[in-house]
Amino acid sequence: MENRVAYVYICDIFAGVLSEIDSGYMFAYDSNYLKLDNKKPVSLTLPLQEAPYISSTLFSFFDGLIPEGWMLDVVIKNWKLDRNDRFGALLLCCADCVGNVTIRGNKV
Repeated sequence: MENRVAYVYICDIFAGVLSEIDSGYMFAYDSNYLKLDNKKPVSLTLPLQEAPYISSTLFSFFDGLIPEGWMLDVVIKNWKLDRNDRFGALLLCCADCVGNVTIRGNKV
């Protein structure tokens, strides 16, 4: 399986990369983002730091962006997504999230 990548934006500013890795997931803030004066963390559970975060499961903040209930059922049915593919759901559903964080499949 090819590891997928999600580009994370905060207030439309590129902030970091969320990646699938062999052992689970990795989130790393972009070094240029960390140099900004007005930088903000993605969440309180992922404070600003240079070292990447690594987890065997999808970080709870990112998992929490994915729709639930009937809305998730619509996504799974329309895009023929595996119900357990949380990363795929994140990529499909979170390009226009409520709040200041946006997830994109391509860096813009």
